[in-house]
Amino acid sequence: MLHTFVALVQDKPGVLTRVASLFRRLNLNIVSLTVGESERADTSRMTIVCEAPEHAANRIRASLYKLEITVEVDEVGRSEAVIRELCLIKIAAGPNSPNGISSRSQIFELANVFRARVVDLAPESIMLELTGSSSKIEGLVQVVTESGFTILETSRTGRMAMRRGHHTSRVMKALGTSAGGAAPSRPAAAEILPNVFDEVHEEEE
Repeated sequence: MLHTFVALVQDKPGVLTRVASLFRRLNLNIVSLTVGESERADTSRMTIVCEAPEHAANRIRASLYKLEITVEVDEVGRSEAVIRELCLIKIAAGPNSPNGISSRSQIFELANVFRARVVDLAPESIMLELTGSSSKIEGLVQVVTESGFTILETSRTGRMAMRRGHHTSRVMKALGTSAGGAAPSRPAAAEILPNVFDEVHEEEE
């Protein structure tokens, strides 16, 4: 299953390499990774999505805390957090395209259905910007392809996530969880156990 981790790390050279190396040693594939500035000085915010067994979440979180560059780590799910992804899609649309010049109006209609924005219009192409869940982006890509249009380029940011604020119990129940807004604390030293994954080595000094 997919796990989404939000990590605050020190803004230093080589941090991205160390985090990626950690997942390599854990023999886990990173599905997407986004990095940017955070609300704290000299601290970057990473959103890491990886494929791992359901029981592995606590193990991964504890392993991230082993890195001295880690400030805070939180695993978030869809019910506890707002998760979004941004995508740019360039579609062939011009006199030489299969649907001719009329293809532009058809693409405009598809953009309205998916609430995408037209951010660039060239003689031979149209570029759309779409923000939403991964399934929404995949849906637009599928519909555009099945409609006979040619996708020239796509660029996706990967997931960005932020834990929801404190809500009433009724709101949290509707979201599918009994508690929200509070990130788990740093694991105690006793919780940081030896790695249980195959072919894993501890962080090299």
